[in-house]
Amino acid sequence: MTRRTFRTLTVALAAIALAVSTGFVAFSGPADAKLAYLSEVAATAPAWTSGLDLAAAQCTDGMAGPFPCENVDLAAVVPVAQLGGPTGNDVWGWTDPETGRDYAIAGTSAGTAFVDVTEPTAPEVVATMPSQSVVGLPLWRDIKVYADHAFVVSEHSGHGMQVFDLTRLRDGSGLGVGNIVTPDAVYKGPAEATVSNSHNVWINEDTGFAYLIGTNTCNGGLHMVDVNDPLAPTFAGCFAEDGYTHDVECVVYDGPDTRYQGHEICFASNEDTVTIVDVTDKSAPVMLSRTGYDSAAYTHQGALTPGQDWFLFGDELDEQSGTVTNTATYILDVSDLQAPGDPVTYLHDSQTIDHNMYVDDRFVHQSNYNEGLRILAWDDDLLRAGQLDEVAYFDVVPAVDVSEFAGAWSSYDFGSGTVVVNTLELGLFVLQPDLPAPDGGTDPDDGAGGPPECEDRPSKGNGKGPKHCRD
Repeated sequence: MTRRTFRTLTVALAAIALAVSTGFVAFSGPADAKLAYLSEVAATAPAWTSGLDLAAAQCTDGMAGPFPCENVDLAAVVPVAQLGGPTGNDVWGWTDPETGRDYAIAGTSAGTAFVDVTEPTAPEVVATMPSQSVVGLPLWRDIKVYADHAFVVSEHSGHGMQVFDLTRLRDGSGLGVGNIVTPDAVYKGPAEATVSNSHNVWINEDTGFAYLIGTNTCNGGLHMVDVNDPLAPTFAGCFAEDGYTHDVECVVYDGPDTRYQGHEICFASNEDTVTIVDVTDKSAPVMLSRTGYDSAAYTHQGALTPGQDWFLFGDELDEQSGTVTNTATYILDVSDLQAPGDPVTYLHDSQTIDHNMYVDDRFVHQSNYNEGLRILAWDDDLLRAGQLDEVAYFDVVPAVDVSEFAGAWSSYDFGSGTVVVNTLELGLFVLQPDLPAPDGGTDPDDGAGGPPECEDRPSKGNGKGPKHCRD
């Protein structure tokens, strides 16, 4: 049995058993249980969400309306039906370099929605792009942005990678009837590596290469694409040696391992290991190391710290499988790319499943399913001690803390005071954190006083560029 088959069966057999008081549907069943769950979510979500007040609310005494919180205000919620539903998944963002307007790019099981969140309390869905295919698994969609273009992949069979010119959103003149848009290009790959479905995509903005992962090609590993001309993507090579990759972050390496400075290095979450690959030569990528850990159940996704000496990652099934007692974030010292240290486990005060996380120069933004957005402070001393410090949160599924698949899927921090979180059931949350600053004042992320003067520093390595200073 391959690792991907094991993962598919494990996830499919996992049963949602949420508290009866929440009104959530429970499900269990055979191999397509998660797909059945989607249908039930769409059918039952109105029953448990209809009583929730989704109006803007400040976080006061631990609550923002019906939602538990700390240091995070609710600006708005865009219902999943307005996004094109019936369920939500990934989210990314784009700031128009000419107008300065912020757009959330929200995935759903049916397509992609483009939402203007410049005025956080008055978000507007300006366009939707239907899925390129509706055949096969509908749950997953993933989005990244490069050179003012959105790149969208899906597990739908025959989908390939959609490319959409985001400048079409600028004045609305490039939108179709009913603001339904079609992609400007669709990448399917060459005949010898035709991409049908893809679980995820990463783009290294410093090199202009996209990495499609979990595809039907390259043994499920890195399918590398030159997107320097976004409308003419070109196949560049495969990394297939370590099998299926679930998520990846690729950077031009500028970390402490001097042997590889200036190389393009990928940090891959490969189901039971963190696998580090030198992809500088796309025709001959080199695996530098693969690191496992005792509690591995499904190595899911992770992110580098800006100095590229730590890789923080999560495991999507360790909470359910019982290999850990609480929600776990793993801290991996990657200062030696050929011999990383043993991952150190930081345990949260919850039992929920962790999903996607992104790291900036001071905070980790985690989307932890029914516990919602969790924001944790980090520094080198904390990481050396195996610790993180939660400083803010917004719970998108009130009164539920169990190891099941519901709630927050992913988040995107615009660096302007606005953070968006896309959820499975409710839709897109537009949030405004109020985070502590190093001097004890107010962090610029709360929007007070505007962003600081941009510094001459490299990209953070998470696909967003320097905080507050993105092109």
